[in-house]
Amino acid sequence: MRNSIALALALFGVVAATPAFAQVEVDIVGGISAPMPIAIPPMPTPSVASTAAGSTDALGREVAQVVTNDLRNSGLFRPLGPNVLRNVTMAEVTAPDYGYWGSTGAQALIEGFVRANGDGTLTVGCYLYDVFARTELTRQGFVVQPAEWRRAAHKCADAVYTRLSGEGPYFDSRIVYVSETGPKNKRIKRLAMMDQDGANHRFLTNGQSIVLNPRFSPSGDTLVFMSYENDRPTIYSYNLATRAQSALVTNVSLAFAPKFSPDGRYVLFSMARAGNTDLYRVPAGGGTPQRLTTAPGIDTSGTYSPDGSKIVFESDRSGGQQLYVMNADGSNQQRISFGGGRYATPAWSPRGDLIAFTRVGGGKFSIGVMSPSGGNEQILTDAWGDEGPSWSPNGRVLTYLRTAQGSGRAEVWSVDLTGVNERRIPTPLDGSDPDWGPLRK
Repeated sequence: MRNSIALALALFGVVAATPAFAQVEVDIVGGISAPMPIAIPPMPTPSVASTAAGSTDALGREVAQVVTNDLRNSGLFRPLGPNVLRNVTMAEVTAPDYGYWGSTGAQALIEGFVRANGDGTLTVGCYLYDVFARTELTRQGFVVQPAEWRRAAHKCADAVYTRLSGEGPYFDSRIVYVSETGPKNKRIKRLAMMDQDGANHRFLTNGQSIVLNPRFSPSGDTLVFMSYENDRPTIYSYNLATRAQSALVTNVSLAFAPKFSPDGRYVLFSMARAGNTDLYRVPAGGGTPQRLTTAPGIDTSGTYSPDGSKIVFESDRSGGQQLYVMNADGSNQQRISFGGGRYATPAWSPRGDLIAFTRVGGGKFSIGVMSPSGGNEQILTDAWGDEGPSWSPNGRVLTYLRTAQGSGRAEVWSVDLTGVNERRIPTPLDGSDPDWGPLRK
């Protein structure tokens, strides 16, 4: 995909500009008590044309619906979507009828268009307006292949979300997870990947070998995961473009819980040797592992800080699972969790300000966050079996595994930092161990 504001707006002969001051914005401090009403009518087309993804008029409605769903799922907006709003003309895209949109109760308005180009691509325009101030806040245009029209919709939603909230984007991203099916004593586990909203789902492995712990590289083009292929559980890498996979660590009895370093040069993982489980790192292309911890017990679930200088991990060296932070070379190890219960599966926020974790206590598994020093602990979920948090690219939302009490069914869920906006991300089969990938390029 290439971002082309000039191409997208050439149809109207206007120059892209964003006002220096916008009156409409979402205040996310302390959570959202009243989501912003925002109107998103169907996007018109200058000339109805057939494409490999459908006609441009139908796509205009579908793009608007994806934008609607993204913004609603964020918890910050109350969209009036294309199914309840009137159609607009091409002329209205750059000259909105502010009086009409004000009568709907909307504070902001998203308009746009879908145009078929002569080279087989699509141009999707995206405009954001302040209904009260009657001003344009931002505009973007995207030139995409027809098969990637959903990405243009996600990018439009990202542009609006970023402009109104001040937060970074996250809608144009993917989640990898373990798809599960079959009886408990003969579970089939396959790697699967989908857009962050559950669309464009595809399986990556065939289920002949059990797979666990999939994690994206910082560039989003490679995965690492644990596989029981040939009955030797170890760490593999998987190229998403070529679908080729290779073992990163060989001649070991058990290697698991991999995670890339922020620069993509190394893979951090746990390895069991001589009755002890420690953290190691290995070059992303494979090689000789370097041992980072030596304390008795099980050290696992290591995650780097965003700048790569530190690592947070879980260890039972104190008699129960707790969280520790150390320098990236293994020095200066310090415990940071001291609340009730056990702490596991830490994940450092991409913003560096928080560490997410699983807390086990009172017969429940919950998702929480704390500062890197261990203070300001906040529990975000209150279900029976929530674990394994992973951050969205902007560090405001977490995805995690939820196991239903009674049925034991595994599902992929998300929650934002308010703890209020929880939602299930749909998967065709049971889903566990999700990892939220970076923004797509």
